[in-house]
This record gives sequence, C-alpha cells and structure tokens, in this order.
Amino acid sequence: MATQTFDAFQVIADPSRRQMMMLLSRDSMTINRLAENFDMSRPAVSKHIKIMYNAGFISITDIGRERYCTLKQDGFNELQNFIDYFDKFWASKLKKLETILNNKQNN
Repeated sequence: MATQTFDAFQVIADPSRRQMMMLLSRDSMTINRLAENFDMSRPAVSKHIKIMYNAGFISITDIGRERYCTLKQDGFNELQNFIDYFDKFWASKLKKLETILNNKQNN
C-alpha cells in the first residue's frame, strides 16, 4: 500500500494537527503523552503523527520504549516560501500603486 503524502497546507489544514504542533512547540512529547490531549483513539493520533512526520513537520526519536516527537523546520519552510512569494508580490503591487499616486499628485 502506497503512503499518501500531503503538502504543507494539507498538513496544517487539520485543526488537530495544528494543535499537536502547538503542543510540540513547547517541548518534545511522547506519542502517548500527545494523545492524552485529544479525544481520539491512539491509532488516530498515530495517523496524524505519521502525516506530520512524512511532510517534514516533526521528527521521531526512539528512546527506550518511548517514541518522542519533536518539531522540525522542514515542513514550515514550504509554508514560509509560499508566504514570502506573496509578500514580495503584494509589496511590488503597492510600490507600483505608490508610484502612480505620486505621479498623479505631481501632475
């Protein structure tokens, strides 16, 4: 069975995954400890973890019998690149508007 891959926006589209990332922004957590924060089955939490892992948002480290989840920057880079592109796009549009308005004002 092929592993379904999600792009960064699909990953953050789910409120549970966003909440998991917020929890992980405070500290690394075991999958079980993370699951305690949600009203869903452990397999459902594991599915969300797998999606975030495959998309580069978290890393998983085995320490003894526990699996620790830690936020990772890779997935966030895709989001940041998208946002940066449109920041430049809108800044360029606003600069052109400013030029037009200044030219109009000077005429």
